[in-house]
Amino acid sequence: MKVEDIVKATNGKLLVGKLQENCENFCTDTRKIQKGDVYVGLKGEKFNGNEYYKDALEKGAKVAVISGIKISEEDLKQYNDKTIIEVEDSLEAFGDIARYKRELYNIPVIQITGSVGKTSTRDIIANVVRTQYKTLQTEGNQNNAIGLPTTLLKLKNHEAVVVESGMNHLGEIRYLGKIAKPTVAVITNIGTAHIGFLGSRENILKAKLEILENLKPDGYIVINNDNDMLNKWAKEDTKYKKYTFGIDEKSDVMAYKEYSVKVPVSGVHFVYNSLCAIAVGNLLNISPENIIKGIETFTLTKNRMEIDKIKDNVTVINDAYNASYDSMKAALEYLKELPGNRKIAVLGDMFELGEFAEEIHRKVGIEVITHKVDMLVTVGELANYIADEAEYLGMPKDQVIRLNTTTEAINYLNDNLEKDDVVLLKAANGMHF
Repeated sequence: MKVEDIVKATNGKLLVGKLQENCENFCTDTRKIQKGDVYVGLKGEKFNGNEYYKDALEKGAKVAVISGIKISEEDLKQYNDKTIIEVEDSLEAFGDIARYKRELYNIPVIQITGSVGKTSTRDIIANVVRTQYKTLQTEGNQNNAIGLPTTLLKLKNHEAVVVESGMNHLGEIRYLGKIAKPTVAVITNIGTAHIGFLGSRENILKAKLEILENLKPDGYIVINNDNDMLNKWAKEDTKYKKYTFGIDEKSDVMAYKEYSVKVPVSGVHFVYNSLCAIAVGNLLNISPENIIKGIETFTLTKNRMEIDKIKDNVTVINDAYNASYDSMKAALEYLKELPGNRKIAVLGDMFELGEFAEEIHRKVGIEVITHKVDMLVTVGELANYIADEAEYLGMPKDQVIRLNTTTEAINYLNDNLEKDDVVLLKAANGMHF
């Protein structure tokens, strides 16, 4: 990409610099600037990156893309050996540059969304695709309007891309899809995450289905056919090419069908994630041997179903990255499966549930009883509803511990864990477990 391409893609204005300057690496953080980078100034809640353009240029950036600030003639003269582009909105411009770059590549782009399991499904899919193609994937939790362009702007000699897309409002997946232009769209499931913003599961489905609006012609939508809402949608829709996976409902890819696959992480939800990866592998004509290898060797992003042994042979399941009803249920299913002395669930508040907060936390309380948890430790105000429901359904009061902070939870566990206990840690990211 050249400066003139950025100007064209963003409808920007060249204030100073060379139109033929090559633009290869992009950065939005002045602390991470490398020599020759293109700096894009983004405005956050607590800072305005546009105001740091001088800092970026002094540190070696050769191009700065900025919006909403006045630059004096004196400053333009001072940086006449650099390039400065003014745009209307630097965040939108960042997306426009990424969209321009993505369109230069005629390669498979797999875009993943869903209420739960996006990141672990992304990790497995990327590991499968990597067995055959040089693959670029979303790292960490970079699944929003900054993270997705950041990923796509790293495209170099890659042969495939796997990106994750998150959302909590209508319109966000549509915007990310406009940038990613997927050849394969994946929806892991429709649950209750962000229901406080969207109001109903029907609206969550509507928001996730925005991924289809930018699906390339002849592209496939890969869906979990066991999910009630996706199953119903798939039966009613006649427009899109679907490829399904499932365990209970008849699907294109089903568990225990033709060959044996060892999934390195336990729990039925990782069977679903693996089936999804097999589906994508099939669509990309990856051999069964490579698909199996990709699944067997994948590693999870940190704080997702990490299993650790600590003193006295206590097993800790660290699934503290985030939480929704569906992921709480899946984690409690896994806790029940593990051998050990007492099964202890340390569960914290779930956020973004709005008027449904009490109802959904109480539903988790039902899962605590269903999966025969021996001891429940709740942390936070909303998690009290989990405790209330568990007690209502017969869990003895001395087996339900209500705490306010993570520090209290740490102290309680240090004082009360016994040999061979199994402990699950699960809460919204904002609880800082």
